Amino acid sequence: QVQLVESGGGVVQAGGSLRLSCAASGRTFSVHGMGWFRQAPGKEREFVAAIDWNGQSTNYADSVKGRFTISRDNAKNTVYLQMNSLKPEDTAVYYCAVDRFPGRGVRTTPADFGSWGLGTQVTVSS
Repeated sequence: QVQLVESGGGVVQAGGSLRLSCAASGRTFSVHGMGWFRQAPGKEREFVAAIDWNGQSTNYADSVKGRFTISRDNAKNTVYLQMNSLKPEDTAVYYCAVDRFPGRGVRTTPADFGSWGLGTQVTVSS
């Protein structure tokens, strides 16, 4: 079982940037795809970005395309989410998650992911 710890959240003004990190324990990190999701108060958890096991393919929600970038460093067992041009509607708790199965292409639905972190709060003020 992979354990995940997110960090890097905080309060930022609209137009600002944040970089989220997700550190994973476990030797199988490098063969699993990873994803970032977010959940705002009163809303469903939604897909933000995902990357396949070797970093060759990525996918983004339309709402963040062109502003957010997902990347991974398998040597450090870490996945990142660079968030630029932040908007108040990006305010949410951000979670990283691990694909249930190794070696697959990019996944975007929560059911495809097994282990989840506890989340990190991102607040964008207008």
